[in-house]
Amino acid sequence: MTAPGRHMPCSSPLHHRSPTTRRTTRAVQQAGRLLCWSLAAGMTTAATDLIASPRTPWWEATWPLPWYLTCLTIPAWALLRAHEKAALSAPDHDQLQDSWDQAA
Repeated sequence: MTAPGRHMPCSSPLHHRSPTTRRTTRAVQQAGRLLCWSLAAGMTTAATDLIASPRTPWWEATWPLPWYLTCLTIPAWALLRAHEKAALSAPDHDQLQDSWDQAA
């Protein structure tokens, strides 16, 4: 058993990521951040609409925009995340051969 907070040498594929996987991970993180911020903005505008009841003409067109952005971001994040998980779970052929040689 290892000490708390320490990783086994082969426990994480983070050290062997390809540049494509890093780009995918970065895209997933950015899409996740956009999703979180659009949800926060949507809840803020909904609360403002409920409490303050602004009656300006631009408000009626503006307050649902974060919710539309959320609806667009959810499928994009889900597709990117599925792509990232598929890329991380598929072992690289060369890496697999190296681990077999090491085990032998």
